[in-house]
Amino acid sequence: MRKQIGRAVLSVLLWTWIGTAYYFGEIVWKTFRGRPETISWTMLILAIFLAIPLERFGAELPWEMPLPAQAVICGLSITAAEFAAGCVLNLWLGLGVWDYSEIPGNLLGQVCPQFTLLWCGLSVIGIVILDFARYAVEGGERPRYRWL
Repeated sequence: MRKQIGRAVLSVLLWTWIGTAYYFGEIVWKTFRGRPETISWTMLILAIFLAIPLERFGAELPWEMPLPAQAVICGLSITAAEFAAGCVLNLWLGLGVWDYSEIPGNLLGQVCPQFTLLWCGLSVIGIVILDFARYAVEGGERPRYRWL
């Protein structure tokens, strides 16, 4: 029981860490682009939620599954969560936190293929970081990856 609680606490800490890192990246990006007025606290909450599939799939998918396949699963999950959040935050509540409507291939201005590819690429990095963080805290089997 104690070990399960420890794993749950570790997962929540990792979600918060990754979500906060993403949020600070968002602040830098929007400030650099001259749009600091579009920075919203909702992005911190969303970023933490988007970190959940990244951390969970990294923890649960077998080592035998190629890392690029894990990244695609994570990237698509993040895109699905971003779409759901965008529909609520931007379309329903009208907060206007982001708008991809000018990007080709967008879906209701909430997600687009270009950012899905970005999420897949960033997921490779995130999976490795989270796996090694979990390994550093819990021990167990050292992370190892297959590319094909």
